Amino acid sequence: MIGKIVNYRGGVRTQYANQMIIIPENCSDKEAASKLIGNDVLWITPSGKEIPGKVTRVHGRNGAVVAKFERGLPGQAVSTNVDIKD
Repeated sequence: MIGKIVNYRGGVRTQYANQMIIIPENCSDKEAASKLIGNDVLWITPSGKEIPGKVTRVHGRNGAVVAKFERGLPGQAVSTNVDIKD
């Protein structure tokens, strides 16, 4: 399954570089997104390196999820695609 990185997870004064908000394709509600919790996520850098992560929780009611990666992702990761393993 393909997902699109929307933004970093953060608050008013904080930003977590290793946690990203992802909108998976074919997920339009909270119930469908909750089935993805625990799945592995893989982002491939432009140079070809792979940064793995895992879906940790649902974000909001419209099908977005939060994924925690092993290391922080750069700003160029925003608006790119990730691979969500089933």
